[in-house]
Amino acid sequence: MPVNDFMIFAGSSNLPLAHRIAQKLGKELGNLELKRFSDGEIWVKYGENIRGREVFIIQSTNPPSENILELLLLLDAAKRASAKRITAVIPYFGYSRQDRKDQPRVSITAKLMANLITEAGADRVITMDLHAAQIQGFFDIPFDHLYGSSIFINHIKDLSDNLAVVSPDVGGIKVARAYSKMLNSNLIVIDKRRLSHNQAEVMNIIGDPDGKDILLVDDLIDTAGTFVGAIRALKSKGAKKIFGAITHPMLSGKALERLEQSELETLYVTDTIDKGSLKLSKVKVISASDLFAEALLRTFNNESISSLFNIDKG
Repeated sequence: MPVNDFMIFAGSSNLPLAHRIAQKLGKELGNLELKRFSDGEIWVKYGENIRGREVFIIQSTNPPSENILELLLLLDAAKRASAKRITAVIPYFGYSRQDRKDQPRVSITAKLMANLITEAGADRVITMDLHAAQIQGFFDIPFDHLYGSSIFINHIKDLSDNLAVVSPDVGGIKVARAYSKMLNSNLIVIDKRRLSHNQAEVMNIIGDPDGKDILLVDDLIDTAGTFVGAIRALKSKGAKKIFGAITHPMLSGKALERLEQSELETLYVTDTIDKGSLKLSKVKVISASDLFAEALLRTFNNESISSLFNIDKG
């Protein structure tokens, strides 16, 4: 491999996506040893010379928290092995929901994650659909934020001639507005009040869903309680078919059961989180590998990737 080429390595959180990204670029994942001591302590080692090389490390940081620690160790090892430039490719940026001090005596965990990733040795970060876009400002290194809209749009543009885009909360208005503009459709917003973690109550629907097909868009779906609650509220107001386009499929707790029992038609998600062989009749997984592969290639060639930021055109 020529010295001016780049190398791709992957942690264990999402190897299927990492392999797909490497394959799109005509490469193999680099040789990496990941082991654990008998007490569970993680040990990492690069199995080939990376001195002076451009290194991309692919690792989502969804729970368990060992995924974050694994990324930090990989960054530290690459830095100590004298890699030329280290880019942390984080398809799903975990702990991004804790992005502000909204209660006394709580951690701003997203900022802590940014500090750890930078201190561990990352020179650049590439991720997709942050829970809060302002998290980019927590980093003092270059940060590329990709958007799932460019992945979903070709799959949803022909869903209906009478489609309305719905944001499940006020915080998602910008994303929903971008979809609405791309699809030339109406925009509806759900005003909700959060009762506790993973539990929200639908308060009000701003807009008229009566007689319309609906596309619910958001960055992540966890227990699906809020999502299914939105479906019920929209149906009660006369909505017809309901679809979803949500980037990160956490799908924890009773999420799969709730989705199967709901009046949802289809939920489109990406593979930023490895869910194994997800078997759910209403969920369709679309790979983010093309988008990330293009972003990696443009980063290596020092080319602009702004054309991938479809959200900013909304």
